[in-house]
Amino acid sequence: MGEKGDQVKGKVKEAVGSLTGDKDLESEGEADRRAGEAKEKLGEAKDKVEDVVDKAEDKAEAVVDKAKDAMHRK
Repeated sequence: MGEKGDQVKGKVKEAVGSLTGDKDLESEGEADRRAGEAKEKLGEAKDKVEDVVDKAEDKAEAVVDKAKDAMHRK
């Protein structure tokens, strides 16, 4: 199940646990919800890191291309 699915499942468990007075189910739901939130944030961070790496690779390639052009001009 994906991040959002875990969050929804957790919210449902929390609500059912709260309504029925089942503290264990409520706690389990909170844990599921928080795990889903953490996975979502981790995915977002991973995407940002990948973007930074891609930009760094592009800049490195540009520097290498400029160096090659400079070498060919001599």
